[in-house]
Amino acid sequence: MRQMRLRYAGACRLCGASLPAWTEAIYEGDTKTVLCLDCATEATEPISPDLEPPYDDSVSAESGVPGPSARREYERRKAKDEEKLREKWGRFGGLAVALSDERRHTKSWDRGAIGEERLGARLNALAADGLAVLHDRRIPGSKANIDHLAITRGGIWVIDAKRYKGRPELKIEGGILRPRVEKLLVGRRDCTKLVDGVLEQVDVVRDIVGDVPVVGALCFIEADWPVIGGAFSTRGVHVLWPKRLAKALVEQRAGGVDVPGTRESVASRLKSA
Repeated sequence: MRQMRLRYAGACRLCGASLPAWTEAIYEGDTKTVLCLDCATEATEPISPDLEPPYDDSVSAESGVPGPSARREYERRKAKDEEKLREKWGRFGGLAVALSDERRHTKSWDRGAIGEERLGARLNALAADGLAVLHDRRIPGSKANIDHLAITRGGIWVIDAKRYKGRPELKIEGGILRPRVEKLLVGRRDCTKLVDGVLEQVDVVRDIVGDVPVVGALCFIEADWPVIGGAFSTRGVHVLWPKRLAKALVEQRAGGVDVPGTRESVASRLKSA
C-alpha cells in the first residue's frame, strides 16, 4: 500500500467514492485497487497503546476468516443479476452489465462483508492469552451465521457487525400506563429486528457453554455516532462502535472463564461458515 496521486480515475474499494485522476489516494499494489484517504485512515487506525495486548501471528488460522459467507452471498447475487441482464439484452448483454449499477440489495452484501472483514481485523489485533476470537460461525440447523465471537475471562461476547449509515438511537415507548417497548433506530430506520437476531444467537451460544456468561453486541462500523456518548444497551444487547467494543473487551480481564478451553468447545460446535 502506498499513497500517491492517481494517474487514472477510480473508485474507493470500501466506500465507492469517485476518485478523479490526480487525486491523492492509497494504491494497493497486490489487488490493484484504491482507497480514499478517509477509508484508509479508518481501516488502519491503530488501537490505543494502553488497550492493545500482544498480537499473535497465529490468531488468524485459529480464529477463522471474517466475512466469507457474506462475500459468497454477494458474489452469488451479483452473478445472478448479471445473468438476468445478459438474458434480457442478448448480444448487448455484456454492455448492459458494464453500464448497469448493482442492485441495492446485492450491494448491501458487499458492504456487509467489508464491515465484517474490518471489524474482524480489529478483533484479531486484540487476541491474547485472556482473549480469543472466532469469526463467521455457522449456526447448526440454520442458514444463519454468527459474525464474531470474543471469549474473555469475564464471558463470551456474541457480536453482529453492521455497516449502516445514520445514527443509532434507542427509542422508548410506553412506560407507566402502557407496556414499555424499546426500539432500535438507525437514522429513520426501525432496526429492532437486529436486536432480536442477536438475542437468538446469544441463546444458541448459551446452550453450548452452560454457566459461562454470554452477552450480545451490535457493532456499527460507519454509523453517525455523536462526539460525546452514543453507546447504549437495549434488552441486554450492547450497541456501540469498534473502538468502544475493543475497550470493553480488553477491560474484561477479571473472571474465571477458561478462555482456551471455551474457545475450543465453541469452535467444535459452531463450525466455520
